[in-house]
Amino acid sequence: MLLLVTNRRDVTIDYVVAELKRRQTPFFRLNTEDMPAARCTMSAFPRGAWSLSFGDRVLKGSDVKAAYFRRPAQPSSQVSIADDGEREYAESEWGAFLKSLYARLEGMWLNAPLDIFAAEDKPKQLMLASEIGFNVPQGLITNDIASVREVIQAGPAIGKPLRQALIRGEQERVIFTTRLERLNDSDEGSIALAPFIVQTEIKKQYDVRVTMVGCQVFATAIRSQEHEETIVDWRQGSRPDLRHERMELPREVEEQCGALMKRLNLRYGAIDFICDQQGKLWFLEINPNGQWAWIENLTGYPIAAAIADELEGIARCQS
Repeated sequence: MLLLVTNRRDVTIDYVVAELKRRQTPFFRLNTEDMPAARCTMSAFPRGAWSLSFGDRVLKGSDVKAAYFRRPAQPSSQVSIADDGEREYAESEWGAFLKSLYARLEGMWLNAPLDIFAAEDKPKQLMLASEIGFNVPQGLITNDIASVREVIQAGPAIGKPLRQALIRGEQERVIFTTRLERLNDSDEGSIALAPFIVQTEIKKQYDVRVTMVGCQVFATAIRSQEHEETIVDWRQGSRPDLRHERMELPREVEEQCGALMKRLNLRYGAIDFICDQQGKLWFLEINPNGQWAWIENLTGYPIAAAIADELEGIARCQS
């Protein structure tokens, strides 16, 4: 039995579900916001002594042989809880139960939750990438206007979030990578609010997304320089006509990608590069739980099948 941990709205996991159904591989999709509707039991030992029941659907820990931590959501407490404090308590307890459940699946994950959280540290990513031998743009993590000016004075520069690109609220906003122009003294307060990444801007031919699943490598050239709004950040504008093309990575870069995955203890990773005017690839970041369905749609790469292969391989090792 394969366990898929996600939420109701996760379209990407639907690709894996379809592939597993095609293979007739048993799986259980756990939408974690539905947890309060379950009946749960967990013994102190052995490891597989836990179960979840959603009516007629029953998941036993002893049956799980591999798991995919995709996009779990916060458990939503039942509407019958009117008191805010009681609702917060119930949701917190469900979250604690899920953390215990995740720990029971150690060694079975495609990417373990703790490894995902550790790998999301962008300064750590940049440090490891440099040590492995990737080309990495010069830059700083700072909230000091003087430090930002030093980078800008050295040449064109960009700024991007250290961690959280989404500003929540009544009107959700996304912080895209932005060119940094001349700064005024009046900008000091805004810059001091929170640290961010400032880097030398690499003049692009195109962007590159490398999707790694185990030993399988799916490299895609994203023709970001063909449209004004995608020149700095290809995600901006959400253009449906943005060209994506399969490409071959240089052998050295492919080996470096594998080394980075190993250092971060990942079986899946989405790695972003820039290809400069001379054809050199520059490392930007790795997302240990990044989206990939649109890449499969636009290129035909069998990413869902590769993930299913990896999960089935993990399951065989548990047997």
